[in-house]
Amino acid sequence: MTSRPVLLVIAHGSRDPRHAATVHALVRRVRARRPGLRVETGFLDFNIPSVPGVLESLAAEGVRDVVALPLLLTRAFHAKADIPAVLREAPARLCIRQAEVLGPSPLLTAALERRLYEAGLTPADKSSTGVVLASAGSTDPEAIAVIAEIAREWRHTGWCAVRPAFASASLPRTEDAVRGLRALGCERVAVAPYVLAPGFLPDRIARGAAEADVLADVLGPAPEVARVLLERYDEARVPVPAALGA
Repeated sequence: MTSRPVLLVIAHGSRDPRHAATVHALVRRVRARRPGLRVETGFLDFNIPSVPGVLESLAAEGVRDVVALPLLLTRAFHAKADIPAVLREAPARLCIRQAEVLGPSPLLTAALERRLYEAGLTPADKSSTGVVLASAGSTDPEAIAVIAEIAREWRHTGWCAVRPAFASASLPRTEDAVRGLRALGCERVAVAPYVLAPGFLPDRIARGAAEADVLADVLGPAPEVARVLLERYDEARVPVPAALGA
């Protein structure tokens, strides 16, 4: 029986100590859900261990197979450029497969609702509540389009309205989306941060939520997020069948 590839969770990193603490809490939940799976964490910047450092250590141990999983919610610059560049510099003895980013996923939408309910809403509030889906933002049109599509799909589950907002690079800002939902006539307005861990941009989202009635927590180590990580790992470790006639 072949051993399972090591799962390397690749996080962005931050000077804010809450970021790394939240990433480690999420990884602990992943380990608890899949006993026996080796899960390592590497950071692109600011925190240790670095991704190259982890890869060097794994190679030195004799590890062969690694699934590198970007701890990202959308396919933007980090997933398309930064992470592949780092992985290309890995020791040659390693066979590395890069997993897909976490979003979009119905499980992440469920995690957003979990956080809103933990912040005080109930399912009975949905029809009278407008939600701001507040993400970090990106200059990548694909990433922005994904956020807008998630908001459209989520609206169909019974909320009064769902509007996307962005903490950087794109508009509208959280505070403008909150005011827009007020003007629309929503009885209450909630802000759901579509971010994984605390830090500079999540703090900006929180400041923009000052006029909202409810501010949910970041997704963090929600059980649904841990499940998505394992789904992406399983998808990456299964070889893609060759096309017929190839």
